[in-house]
Amino acid sequence: MNISYNECPVCSGKNIRHFLFVKDHAVSGRQFPLFQCSDCNLRFTQDVPDQATIGPYYRFENYVSHNNTKRGLVNKLYHFARHFSLRGKYSLLKSLLQGSTGSHLDYGAGTGAFVQMMRSKGWDSVGLEPDDLARSVAARDFGIQLQEPNYLQQIESNSLDVVTLWHVLEHVHELHATLEQLIDKVQLGGHIVIAVPNYTSHDATHYGEFWAAYDVPRHLYHFAPHTIAFLANKYQLQLVQQKPMWFDAWYVAMLSEKYKKQSFGLIKAFLVGCISNWKAWRKNTQCSSLIYVLKKPYIKVKK
Repeated sequence: MNISYNECPVCSGKNIRHFLFVKDHAVSGRQFPLFQCSDCNLRFTQDVPDQATIGPYYRFENYVSHNNTKRGLVNKLYHFARHFSLRGKYSLLKSLLQGSTGSHLDYGAGTGAFVQMMRSKGWDSVGLEPDDLARSVAARDFGIQLQEPNYLQQIESNSLDVVTLWHVLEHVHELHATLEQLIDKVQLGGHIVIAVPNYTSHDATHYGEFWAAYDVPRHLYHFAPHTIAFLANKYQLQLVQQKPMWFDAWYVAMLSEKYKKQSFGLIKAFLVGCISNWKAWRKNTQCSSLIYVLKKPYIKVKK
């Protein structure tokens, strides 16, 4: 069954319009329409498979977030970048707790690399992952048991210091219900850290329909900073930090050039990534992907 929206899935606004057709380059070769909301700036994929039928769209060899292979240049570069990215993510969470350890939930943990790192640093870290193949890879490669999403019901309210969603929110069918559950699990003064692609970046504008971070139909939503700010306000969270993910511009550019199938793709991707990051260095809201640090305040603001 496919999902067709008559209103914005984030703000419920009726001011939506068709924006672009984007091809699924990974699995089906099918074109999916992208719509944009004029109220909250969300872009979203129309006619996406529902949660029960989208599974086959994740079953392809080079879906690197669900495998740890280092075969091929793109996978090697991905793992090189991931090594530094994991360290940066850990440093961010450490800073949120002012150097101490705490309780952590990684929602959409993939193959468990971040959970493994957090545990190695002394954190009480749990990973939730819906894909059974990814969970088996986590057990094989890291010796850790990731939980299925329904494990979330077993976590006490107001018990977690930090919840992370690393390039996950764009995949979640039940967007609002999931956010409400995760916010409930975070203690007052705790944080939710969300990383998502940013369609207002230079590389997104440059590649248009070939921008790999649209990744239809696996990416249901395509966020702009204004959209995340809307969600933070809706759920009475404080947006306390907004941080760039520098490696993503080059990685996304490489995949985008691969989709375009033109000569000198790697050289072009390197240049596009450099330009994108240069513009983001001047204004970080234009980075290819952004990390948003949201804080659950001690006192709720009455609306």
